[in-house]
Amino acid sequence: MDYRKEFERMMETQTEIALATSVDELPNVRIVNFYYDADNKTLYFSSFADNQKVAELEQNPRVAFTTIAKNGEEHVRVKNGMTRKSTVAVEEIKGKFLAKLPEYIMSIPDVLPALVLFDITFDNADVVLDFEHMDTITI
Repeated sequence: MDYRKEFERMMETQTEIALATSVDELPNVRIVNFYYDADNKTLYFSSFADNQKVAELEQNPRVAFTTIAKNGEEHVRVKNGMTRKSTVAVEEIKGKFLAKLPEYIMSIPDVLPALVLFDITFDNADVVLDFEHMDTITI
């Protein structure tokens, strides 16, 4: 089983992650859309600048996430991601989000100025196909 290929397939086809943050030992999880850039080994997501998530990420950039399975149990799980406001402009990556998610909020011109783009980098990911087929890969 080529878990690297399975990782790449899921990151390309799945559209949402459950993103976990934690501030003052209070965890918080929410669903966000994402785009994964395989060349840069970076996951991108956006948020409105005044969102609670932005404040939480400023206090603690360590995150965990899991992709939301669209097919059975298939998902990618990352336990130790680091996030930051991206150096990539929202406008630069907008087309990649819209190719993956045609109805994404980035398609609304008035929304773009209110969005902040974040990236998540990580060294390892758990790739789960089902309860019998799973492995941890190095990115």
